[in-house]
Amino acid sequence: MSIRSTCLSSMLALIAATPALAERHFNRIASFPVTENMAEGEDRSRTSSAEIVSASEDGMMLIYSDSPLGVIGLIDITDPEAPRAIGSIDMGGEPTTAVFIGASAYVGVNTSESFADPSGKLVVVDPVSMSITGECDLGGQPDAVAKAPDGSFLAIAIENERDESLGDGGLPQMPAGFVVKLPIADGQADCGALQVIDLTGLADIFPEDPEPEFVDINAAGEIVVTLQENNHIVIIGADGAVLTHFPAGEVALEGIDTRRDGALDFSGSKAATAREPDAVKWLDADHVAFANEGDWTGGTRGWSVFRRDGTPVWDAGNTLEHAVIRIGHYPEHRSHSKGIEPEGMEAATFDGVPMVFVALERASLIAVYDVSDLAAPRLHQLLPSGISPEGVVAIPSRGLLVTANELDGRADGAAGSHVMIYEWQEGPAAYPMITSEGAETLIGWGALSGMVADAATPGRLYAVSDSVFGMQPSIFTIDATQSPARITDRIVVTRAGQPAQKLDLEGIALAADGGFWLASEGRTDRLIPHAIYRTDAKGEIREEIALPAELLAHEIRFGFEGIAVQGDRLWMAVQREWRDDPAGLVKLVAYDTAAKTWGAVHYPLDRPAEGAWIGLSEITLHGDWAYVVERDNLIGEAAQTKKLYRVAISQLQPAPLGGELPVVEKELVRDFIPDLRALNGYVQDKIEGFAIDAAGTAWVVTDNDGLQDASGETLFWSIGQID
Repeated sequence: MSIRSTCLSSMLALIAATPALAERHFNRIASFPVTENMAEGEDRSRTSSAEIVSASEDGMMLIYSDSPLGVIGLIDITDPEAPRAIGSIDMGGEPTTAVFIGASAYVGVNTSESFADPSGKLVVVDPVSMSITGECDLGGQPDAVAKAPDGSFLAIAIENERDESLGDGGLPQMPAGFVVKLPIADGQADCGALQVIDLTGLADIFPEDPEPEFVDINAAGEIVVTLQENNHIVIIGADGAVLTHFPAGEVALEGIDTRRDGALDFSGSKAATAREPDAVKWLDADHVAFANEGDWTGGTRGWSVFRRDGTPVWDAGNTLEHAVIRIGHYPEHRSHSKGIEPEGMEAATFDGVPMVFVALERASLIAVYDVSDLAAPRLHQLLPSGISPEGVVAIPSRGLLVTANELDGRADGAAGSHVMIYEWQEGPAAYPMITSEGAETLIGWGALSGMVADAATPGRLYAVSDSVFGMQPSIFTIDATQSPARITDRIVVTRAGQPAQKLDLEGIALAADGGFWLASEGRTDRLIPHAIYRTDAKGEIREEIALPAELLAHEIRFGFEGIAVQGDRLWMAVQREWRDDPAGLVKLVAYDTAAKTWGAVHYPLDRPAEGAWIGLSEITLHGDWAYVVERDNLIGEAAQTKKLYRVAISQLQPAPLGGELPVVEKELVRDFIPDLRALNGYVQDKIEGFAIDAAGTAWVVTDNDGLQDASGETLFWSIGQID
């Protein structure tokens, strides 16, 4: 055997060096797990989170708020490709936002005992000595903190947020919020000169109870503030007086998914809905941009540009969400209200190009826009950003962009919170690696869980999605000859002409009549049967094959993960040991479609790490070999086993079920972990698709779990020719 392959990272480096591709993009260069900032001996299993992130004035240090631990974390990015933990400092409350002015950091800290009795303080920190050098009482619960461009003062949104469990969770709920303007002199906040700026009586929606959310300051010292629940924008002059204010308005949307039902259906619409903006940024002296997250009754899935007099200039409408859909990051399980949920925002200029960066919390992406023309912003790229990006900061002087991803999903087997660093580079974007961009219709996709190659056309592949989209099980056609690979078509799997129900598709193979064989991983607790299905070329189920009693008597949840064809025989990989399997041995199950008989062999698994499990997630036959993907259920730095093995087909001699099964011998082909690190994120959990095309090229894809406790990243790549 020879495997002529190139590590994914090397491939990306070669592409990036191609002179013909001179356009610049952001690409991720490092990921920092925030648990690294815990001191030696601390319990690292505690929930921690990087929420809002800022940079020092020289761009060499990052500071982020960690609300669950009540600390701020500091990161040394002198070498941005190798961020180094500095440590954390207890804030005596819940830190919300921290910013640098000179050598000091200024942190808003929520110390409220209740929603009805809000309180907070500004804490001044010396990051060198890791000590607190001053505090100011803010008179309420702080949220966003912004610094003047000249460092002369801070603006702090005192939100005094509402209790969402009280009544209908809406306004009014006193006390009202306000904005604080706080002068900074000689590295300290001048607490005695604190100015309270009243915002009541301005908004049309509950004017007695403004809830300021986000603030930004322009070169003239003017403050723009969003009143999110009030759907209102306020501009405050350098003297602290309100200059102007206006409603954020409404947007009607077409072509969106409005139901959380396990189907990617973009035929829905929303009537005119309040934008309810969160983050806001000055773009120049006359224009502001804001992210329309929604929080109470609104949210319009995009972002907007307005003149300072309240004149709308541009709105994303459904265009940003459609771009997200095409790269497989649409959060269908949360789609009924706010969709992709634009929340955080940054504005900066790189190489003379003014840009806006929009953090999409539910889609786990950063949208990068060229705003050279404010009336027609251009989406430049979408960056993968961990789970639930909350904060984003640009460091143009160093060509860097940084995001803080707040969700700590470790309790559910997902990744922890990370800070991620991107560099403005010459060459193409490394992500996405697969997209439905260019298809004749809008194709939503995700959770790619099994793959097979077309028998005749090199680079043509077919993949299935799993039970995440169980109301719309689908077969996707992939053109892997393009970069990124293109999903060109989707076939919905049907039964009697309707989308088939009770399927969890985990494997796909070619049927002799031009249709497909599909393997469904059963879950009897959800009434999903372990079964095999044969469809025609249009996806209509023509045959259903139930498992025999000899197998079902020992079933567990983790069933078939892959299916392959060997003449009249089908081979299915069972993911984990069933109750009749010895520890460390799983079945490769055979079904003879002509004789209607069943058999199996045993496959030996690697030994899992303590507390983890290892199983199979794909089987592919090619030449004299059966290739299987073996993986553990670990993610990030904990991941150990993401491997491709092969077994000689001559060993696939199935014995009858119920008796002793022969044990095959396996041979390592490839360790996938270096490939999974190529995009400089954390190691993804699930490689679930592997196929070898008509030219002998091997392709690999990860399952993004439809963004359920996952970042949504789908890695798709080739390991080259397999002979």
